[in-house]
Amino acid sequence: MTDFLRELLPAPLRISWMERLRACAGALFGLLVAGFATRLLVGSGGAPPLLLAPMGASAVLLFGVPASPLAQPWPVLAGNVISAGIGIICAGWIADPLIAAPVAVAAAIGTMLALRCLHPPGGAVALLTATGGSAIQAAGWEFAFNPVGVNSVLLVLAAMAFNNLVGRRYPHAPQPANSHQTRDPEPTQRLGFTTADLDAVLQRHDQVLDIARDDLESLFRQAEMASYHRCLGEITCADIMSRDVVAVEFGTPLQEAWTLLRRHRVRALPVLDRARRVIGIVTLADFVKHADLDRLDGLRGRLRRFLRPAPGAFSEKPEVVGQIMAAPVRTVPMDTHIVALVPVMAGGLHQVPIVDRERRLAGMVAQSDLVAALYRGRLAEAEAPPARPVARIGPVLRRAG
Repeated sequence: MTDFLRELLPAPLRISWMERLRACAGALFGLLVAGFATRLLVGSGGAPPLLLAPMGASAVLLFGVPASPLAQPWPVLAGNVISAGIGIICAGWIADPLIAAPVAVAAAIGTMLALRCLHPPGGAVALLTATGGSAIQAAGWEFAFNPVGVNSVLLVLAAMAFNNLVGRRYPHAPQPANSHQTRDPEPTQRLGFTTADLDAVLQRHDQVLDIARDDLESLFRQAEMASYHRCLGEITCADIMSRDVVAVEFGTPLQEAWTLLRRHRVRALPVLDRARRVIGIVTLADFVKHADLDRLDGLRGRLRRFLRPAPGAFSEKPEVVGQIMAAPVRTVPMDTHIVALVPVMAGGLHQVPIVDRERRLAGMVAQSDLVAALYRGRLAEAEAPPARPVARIGPVLRRAG
């Protein structure tokens, strides 16, 4: 019996106490805002309550699990309002509340699934409107919009403000599948499992999961990265970076920066301030864009005019690196494992500045550096002697004895 009861206990939550505090504070903030704002908007003289009980369940989703597909604005707004309307219809057509309530909840679930707005508190709203008594029936269809709709809108607005204020992304919209706008998958998705594999597994699972598909895919990708980290060992950016880095300052003339790019055969130059902190990066692409070099006719002449300093104190064209550099620039600490660079460089960056603890430039890692490090890491893993199968020796000896 003890083992049976122990199996009924849920697994411990793998979230920090700070995250738990955010959920509690968010629910307090959201319900206070919804309640007092409803009082200001509609007054307190009406028969229906200013703050409905199902809004407490909505607050659990909006602030406890804001990344859930069930907690996004469309499910909250449409799920609650549609369920209220279904409850009103069932209460009007079915005299017995014990029959009207189950029918209303079942119809609400079916409608929310069809409209892709499944929201668990919507079932409570349907139950409340189907059994709410004379006050709700007297309000009629107005009850679906006030207070159900008003409460839902205010709670969603409070969730948007609070979650983004504490660093959460809400609404939790799905990320674009392909930043290159082509049919090819992203570089990091061309090995291992694919999105089609994940979709096939989800289709066979045939149940609603309380996690968005792109979030589930992201977790699997991060697990793959953790596996690579474990297999490659502790190889950090400091181990593979180039330390003798050619850099420029904000006021470096364009001609000088172009000469450095050509002389050292690099694609990018970090732009530093007086304290050697990275404030930007200038690449060949920046020269192409600002000098209008994407047209082949008159290419050499346009480049010369772009690099030549303009006479006088004022100029309509850029004159120094700071006027064409890309800023802010993505930097990576020295002690970062090289696996973390894979999604960064696969997203289009050819070189990444590496900084020390004071955020001063320490080196640069190019795509070629990363490819060489990953190749050597996998090669070392393949050459390592296989682990001895210690676990299998015991049973063999016992059988032999």
